[in-house]
Amino acid sequence: MNPKDILSYVDSLHREKNIDKELVFIAIESAFQTAAKRQYGEEVDIRVTLDRDSGRIDAELDGEPLSDLIGRIGAQTAKQVIIQKVKEAERDSLMGEYRDQIGEIVSGIIGRADGGVATVNLGNVEAILPRSEQIPGETLHAGERVRAVVFEVRATGNRVRVVLSRTRPQLVQRLFDQEIPELGEEIISINSISREPGYRSKVAVSSVDSQIDPIAVCVGYRGSRIKAVREELAGEHIDVVRYSEDPEVLIPNALQPAGVEQVLLCDMIGRAIVLVQEDQLSLAIGRRGQNVRLASKLCGWDIEIMTGRELEEQIERAVLGFSQIEGMTDEISQGLVEQGYLSYDDLSVIEPDLFMEMSGLTEEQVDRIVETAESMAEEAEEAAAEERRVRKEREQIQREAEKAGIAEPKSDASAVADGDSASAESGTEAAESGTEAAEPEAETTESESEAVDDSAEKTTDSGATDSGPEASPEGGDDDSLVDQEPTE
Repeated sequence: MNPKDILSYVDSLHREKNIDKELVFIAIESAFQTAAKRQYGEEVDIRVTLDRDSGRIDAELDGEPLSDLIGRIGAQTAKQVIIQKVKEAERDSLMGEYRDQIGEIVSGIIGRADGGVATVNLGNVEAILPRSEQIPGETLHAGERVRAVVFEVRATGNRVRVVLSRTRPQLVQRLFDQEIPELGEEIISINSISREPGYRSKVAVSSVDSQIDPIAVCVGYRGSRIKAVREELAGEHIDVVRYSEDPEVLIPNALQPAGVEQVLLCDMIGRAIVLVQEDQLSLAIGRRGQNVRLASKLCGWDIEIMTGRELEEQIERAVLGFSQIEGMTDEISQGLVEQGYLSYDDLSVIEPDLFMEMSGLTEEQVDRIVETAESMAEEAEEAAAEERRVRKEREQIQREAEKAGIAEPKSDASAVADGDSASAESGTEAAESGTEAAEPEAETTESESEAVDDSAEKTTDSGATDSGPEASPEGGDDDSLVDQEPTE
């Protein structure tokens, strides 16, 4: 192999494959060394050096110069090893390139999309976009350009497997970065994002300048910026809310467009109990719990929505339930409730050291109480599961009767059974969390929730959505915009 040919080969690989020249030089040296050991034996000491300027190859065998290395080991053998080493160098180079891009957005052309895994041509590698990483409901077509974030990079033999994603919150972040120059200039910043891909995202933003409204900046003139992001996300709704380091301010912002009366923080367990009016309950929870779920992820708090009356009832049940545990006093029960422990399940996961500190009990007493709470939590869960099963069977029977055109009047026995079932349910409520207690309310008002959600998507100002500029029932404040056009 002519030295000039070697240098030309190295330069060609560097330009075409974007492989660092030094990696190619090292690969060639390693290839000749490997090939020489095949010729002379693995136990011999062979050193091969390649001059980076002249392309000349020098070799030593057990400290003695070895002339005509290529002729001795065979050009074909050396070529095969070089090809293998270069492939490995190319793989390593691509691995390094795309690992540095994990979480970053890339753009490519869809090669194949058959309803399952889609392939995306990124230029120097063919990536995959699994069905699980595609936005629910969107349809991809071959030949279309698609944007996604690099999710995973791994080696499979001599090839690099790049996995893309369109469901991660990072995609929302990167799309905002592309559409909103102020983010790159650090005039405003995105503090947190929560997302349920294909349905809704919540984005908390802040500004370093009090004179600049970060929400209006993100929305853009007549909603142009937020609209561009939404179009890339297959029409996904985006709520932009004002960030605050104070959870008592951030949590109400995150729950908009629902109005919040009060936020009670339970620091020991990371729970926030949010009190709302009765007419705001379903709106705060959202359709199938989506609003409160996204708000919890955005704020980093376990948020439970309830009315003041429901909180009082839960406190009474919790104090009564805790007091039934041997070794617990009313004072200790009240102290636990004040810290946000409202069920046997909460008590079963309490930190023993914290419990000992706040109660003055011994370690043995605390362990016994926690074990009892665990047992009661399991019993309550079994009772609740049985109640759900009975209710489901009763509803199934009712549906079958309605299909058959048979009226199913309630007998005295069934009425009593219902009463017993209701009693059993209420007896287990003390073991359920505040969110679980609120779920039946949300379920019974599902149609109302959907109606409110639909109307909420038309509100403006603090809770405005994409649908239009109608006023919110509560009026709101100016701490949130949801895909809103700013006031001119």
